[in-house]
Amino acid sequence: MTRVAVVGGGISGLTAAYRLRRALGHDAQIDLFQAGERLGGDLRTLEVGGQPVDVGAEAFIVRRPEALALITELGLSDRVVSPTPRRPAVWARGRLHPMPTPALMGIPVDAESVAGLVDSDDLDRIRAEPGRPLDWHPDSAPTVGELVEDRFGPSVVARSVDPMLGGVYSSLAGDIGVRESIPALAARLDAGAPSLSAAVADLTSTATGSGPVFGTLVGGYSVLLDTLADAAGIEPQFCSFVTGVTPRSDGWTLDLGDRVADYDGVVLAIPAWLAGHILRRSLPDLAAPLIAVQRASSVVVSIALAPGTPLPDHSGVLVATGDSLRAKAFTFSSQKWPHLSGDDRPVSVRASFGRFGAPVPDDCIEEGVDTRIRDEAMEDLDDVCRAAAVPPPSARVTDVFVQRWTNGLPVYRPGHLAAMADVLRSRPARLAFAGSAYAGVGVPACIGQAGRAVTDLLADLT
Repeated sequence: MTRVAVVGGGISGLTAAYRLRRALGHDAQIDLFQAGERLGGDLRTLEVGGQPVDVGAEAFIVRRPEALALITELGLSDRVVSPTPRRPAVWARGRLHPMPTPALMGIPVDAESVAGLVDSDDLDRIRAEPGRPLDWHPDSAPTVGELVEDRFGPSVVARSVDPMLGGVYSSLAGDIGVRESIPALAARLDAGAPSLSAAVADLTSTATGSGPVFGTLVGGYSVLLDTLADAAGIEPQFCSFVTGVTPRSDGWTLDLGDRVADYDGVVLAIPAWLAGHILRRSLPDLAAPLIAVQRASSVVVSIALAPGTPLPDHSGVLVATGDSLRAKAFTFSSQKWPHLSGDDRPVSVRASFGRFGAPVPDDCIEEGVDTRIRDEAMEDLDDVCRAAAVPPPSARVTDVFVQRWTNGLPVYRPGHLAAMADVLRSRPARLAFAGSAYAGVGVPACIGQAGRAVTDLLADLT
């Protein structure tokens, strides 16, 4: 009987367990160890105001195939919904601006895309950019902020690019590598694009598909998590801390604190820095780059307002760097997702806080921090609504929940993907890695990496 351990019960670990079950059959022993008391990791669905809402990640990219393919395979495709036509806005200099379009992760195609949002000097800089020499070569590894500020100016970074990247990576453009976060842009520049303007225009004009970019599930991510756990045929071992993984001749031994257990193969589906700490004694050279991965914090304040509460006519608001609001973004969930709207339904809003270098403390460091964050979320939401000539909604709150993303997000600094590729190339036999640090932070990327980890492990076992 084949025995495999999956360490971590987030979307990566559950996907790995499911893929292992499909490949190895019902006779295989697949043990899933979860340090906490629930599955899902940074995915979580709760009732706030009497209706289920996601308080972790809320959507997935439809144009990446992994998530939609898995959802379809599990028979859940009828639960997939697309956003409404409403667009997000950008909060900058005390008011709302249209989201720049066309743009690539906030990098505009031309000056007209950001007219009224960025400084006039930077508009002139964008217009002149195609005629300026571009210092780019195949081993260039700038941050997104360095590239865009040099070519388009600092106000473009702060008011257009930072708001977009802050929502996806919980980091600013100056923290994230071009190759790591926008690999298609780096590839265009490597191939000889004469300017940033030309590369962005080429990518936006050839973007595949005319349908929606994002999707979500009616009932929230808990529907996917529960279905995966059932299909994997596992009984998760909660509050189980794996403190070490030691190689043996035909597999690995897990140190579980009060006992040890032997397995033919192991999938570490946990954050890279935790995987590194587990391996630091047995495989220090492999552990070092994993421990070095930095993380960015994120906190969601889920707000339920009384039915009929008006909001600005947008799907949400992204906040420019250095502006007056303390939240980094708002999602007007009831206006973004049709299944959450209705005259008799609570109006759902998400406020997001925290990013790399500016973490939100927990209660051990700042007593009463959750109350402060809730108050700041409502004060900022009131300011946004006043700017849009909408009555402040703070008097109509019926429920609030504060959710910390316990694991945070890995910071995709320049060189991060190369370091993780080295880890995957040098992994020992029968040990595989899954999670958000290896091939992207989104749910589709995590599902895809979990599948590749299982493929590698199965090849080792045969």
